[in-house]
Amino acid sequence: MQNVLLLVDVQNVYYTARQGFGRNFDYNRFWAKATAGRKVTHAFAYAIDRGDTKQREFQNILRAIGFEVKLKPFIQRADGSAKGDWDVGITIDAMEYGAAADVVVLVSGDGDFALLADKLRKDWGKEVEVYGVEALTANSLVQAASRFIAIETDLLL
Repeated sequence: MQNVLLLVDVQNVYYTARQGFGRNFDYNRFWAKATAGRKVTHAFAYAIDRGDTKQREFQNILRAIGFEVKLKPFIQRADGSAKGDWDVGITIDAMEYGAAADVVVLVSGDGDFALLADKLRKDWGKEVEVYGVEALTANSLVQAASRFIAIETDLLL
C-alpha cells in the first residue's frame, strides 16, 4: 500500500473551479479518489481566514473529511489589494512530510509549484500527482508532475 501526502491549495481550487465551471470542488470525492488503496500520512488544506461563520462551517467539513486545516489571516492592504497565499507553507510541508510518503498529491494550478514538484520527483524519487482545472493550470506544473489529473465534473458539486 502506498503512503500518500495530500496538500490542497483551497483558494486556488475554489477560484479555478468557479472560473472554469461555475461550480465548487467536491472534497469528499477528491478524498475518495486520491486515497483509494493508499494510506494517508498527512492531509493538509490551506486556507485564508476571514473569520466568517460560513467559512468556519466549511473548515469544519474539511476537518471531518480528514484534513488538518491550516489558516492564514486575510490581509487587506491600504491600496485595496489583498494578500494571502500559502505557497511557502505548502512547500515547507511538502519537504517536511513528503519524506514519509510515496505519493505527494497537490491540488493547485499555481505554476509556482512546478519547482517543488520537480524537486520531489527528481531528487526525492516521489510520485507527484497534481489535480487542477486543466484550462487554468500552469503548463509548467503539468509538465513537472508525474501525473496530472484534470478537475472535471466528477470532482465538482
